[in-house]
Amino acid sequence: MTSDHGGGDSTVTLAPRPPETAWALENAVFSAAMAAQRLPWTDAAARALGLDALTREGVRRTLLEHLRRTRSGRPVRLRTPFGTFLVPLTPAVAEALLVRADEAGEAAADGLSDAGHRYGLSPHTSPAWEDVAPGGELPALVAREVDEAVEGRRGDGTLEWQAWSRVTARLSRRLVAGEAAAEDTLLSEIVTRATAAEGRGAREDLAAALRRRTARYLQSPDPASLAGRLARSGACADTVTAAVAHALALVSEAAAGAALQALALHAVEPSTAPEEAVARALRHYPPVAAAVHRVRTPFVWEGVEIAAGTEILCAPGWLSAPKDGAGPGAWPSALCGAPGDCAATRLAVLVAEELVRAITAVARPFVVAPRLAAGRLPGTLEARSLLVSLRELKGGQVDGRVTVGRPTALPVPVRGCASTSYGALAQASADRLAAHAQSLAACARADGWDRDEAGENFRMVLLDHAGRCAQAAGSVRRAANRLAD
Repeated sequence: MTSDHGGGDSTVTLAPRPPETAWALENAVFSAAMAAQRLPWTDAAARALGLDALTREGVRRTLLEHLRRTRSGRPVRLRTPFGTFLVPLTPAVAEALLVRADEAGEAAADGLSDAGHRYGLSPHTSPAWEDVAPGGELPALVAREVDEAVEGRRGDGTLEWQAWSRVTARLSRRLVAGEAAAEDTLLSEIVTRATAAEGRGAREDLAAALRRRTARYLQSPDPASLAGRLARSGACADTVTAAVAHALALVSEAAAGAALQALALHAVEPSTAPEEAVARALRHYPPVAAAVHRVRTPFVWEGVEIAAGTEILCAPGWLSAPKDGAGPGAWPSALCGAPGDCAATRLAVLVAEELVRAITAVARPFVVAPRLAAGRLPGTLEARSLLVSLRELKGGQVDGRVTVGRPTALPVPVRGCASTSYGALAQASADRLAAHAQSLAACARADGWDRDEAGENFRMVLLDHAGRCAQAAGSVRRAANRLAD
């Protein structure tokens, strides 16, 4: 501390001080809370007894309240089995700290899984939302992909993850890079590999491959795509390439994962609006659960000295939700680790909302597995493990070919589900039987059977089988209605 005296004025300058370090017990509780993220079964007893304070969320909330109270809301250094981190305790402090770190020198960011593994995050770009926002063609593009997704479901009406992810990835490429890129699966693979690349050499090689792959869509960009809108704004090719990569990564993640999770939450509470369902899915199950920002250049923030090599841990799922009125791209983001608004996040959320809106407009989703309850959502909900069934869909047209336009995959055996879930599966089976009966009857009405006696006999066989299928469909539908009630 230095003090200057002169003319009755005094100026006191405090030397920068290091961040406060947590106590041993605080470190232990914080480490236990981090480790419990990968053990969802630990909440079972507390949830069953209604002891919310003993769940992972309850312990985490209580600990953060204690740290904010004892440290006046300032970041604190915590030691964990996954490393020593400087942990901001509020969204405002987290954003201000990371912005200052970026101003001092670019801070490298990695994702941190529940098991403590580091993984790459898509490099953030910051184009203006006016250059990213889609036009009025978004609902039509989404509806076209939704039609294919629901037509490609299994025989029991459930959505298969592989088929769903293919449809959403194609939609993401069409929206971001243009119609010509819709079937370019290699573009998505390069973006994925570039995000997870380790080492400067690998990153540079994949960045060059991404520029080469994107160049073909920038020569005459689709005006309805993100690439086309950015090109019209006057952005250079490198800026467009980086923005396309970031948007493609985030839109693909939200369309495949968050949209399916939102469908499950909507199935549990059908009155939930698509926007609210997507917001809840991202809030409860953020794709980027935690991000680690490594400081490369030392700096001082509000009198606190942040040394080079410090790792700042920001976990959107741990920080409080954005204030009322904040947009879907506001900090803390569940999709992008960078501080501040992210236009790519806003676009990704918008696409996920439109997917949920388009599906719920033509079908009613049911969660077959895992079993969900409105008041007791699980701590983790992997999109790949979700089994969602859609019912009340329009069947394929009957043109004389047996089961035309209907899926042929066998139903998926499940146990321990709610009766409404079994009712949804039974309803899908009834619809399939009814469509089979209609197609058999249409086939029997086709010309050519009456040319000889054998043809007439085959016609009668088809009609008899159509009648049995129609009768079975009625019985199964009655059982489905009973289960649904």
